[in-house]
Amino acid sequence: MSWQGFKKSMNRAGTTLLQKTGQIERTVDQDFSSEEAKYKVFEKECGILQKDGKAYLDSMRAMSSAQLRLAETIDTFYGASDRTSDSAMAAHAYRRSVEELDAGIGRELDAPYRTTILDPLGKINSYFPTINEHISKRNKKLLDYDAARSKLRKMAEKPSEDATKLPKAQQEFDEAKEVFELLNEQLVREIPILLEQRVPYFDPSFEAMIRMQCKFAEEGYEKLSGVQRYFDDSVRDDYAAGQLDAQVEGVLQEMRELSICGAT
Repeated sequence: MSWQGFKKSMNRAGTTLLQKTGQIERTVDQDFSSEEAKYKVFEKECGILQKDGKAYLDSMRAMSSAQLRLAETIDTFYGASDRTSDSAMAAHAYRRSVEELDAGIGRELDAPYRTTILDPLGKINSYFPTINEHISKRNKKLLDYDAARSKLRKMAEKPSEDATKLPKAQQEFDEAKEVFELLNEQLVREIPILLEQRVPYFDPSFEAMIRMQCKFAEEGYEKLSGVQRYFDDSVRDDYAAGQLDAQVEGVLQEMRELSICGAT
């Protein structure tokens, strides 16, 4: 920081302190305060969207990988028992279906999701540091404006013997006012435009996300439905009637009766 910049920072810190003690009047622009509050909410929501959007894709990858490992284990388990049984063929078909789904994650979900959702979210979030710099600059110029106004008022109330001081203070006030109002008006005018564009900006991403989710779900249903043909038609009816639970409980009871499972 240059010496001039350091002096400005110290002067602004002094102005802030004097405002807190009520010695310098603080300018409050309700229009700006309202727009800034809405902007801060939008900034926070976009940050959450970006974080959760990435977490969603990571979760889909993790789910697909876990499903693939599960399918491989099931296929190995049934294959080691009887490769010609309906259950073994169903396990093998399930593994093939899951492998295709896992490959589809990278081909049909990963890249399109990044292009249509994560990239736009990253782009909008990349604007916020620049906007925040403008807001910070506006706030600094506001302190300069309040300080110049206070100085001018004091000199007008108690004129100095030096006749050049009052015109100089007036000039400093006029310049500070012009700079502040220019930045303030720009933000008050452009922040609402930014906020109004958020819906049309996110509409394509929202639609793309729904379409990708539908496609992934439809392909999953289509591929896994093919595995059902290896099961007897009565299995579905037994499941609906709750009979499969009874069958599982029966097998568990037989296991409990084994001495190696703790039976005495």
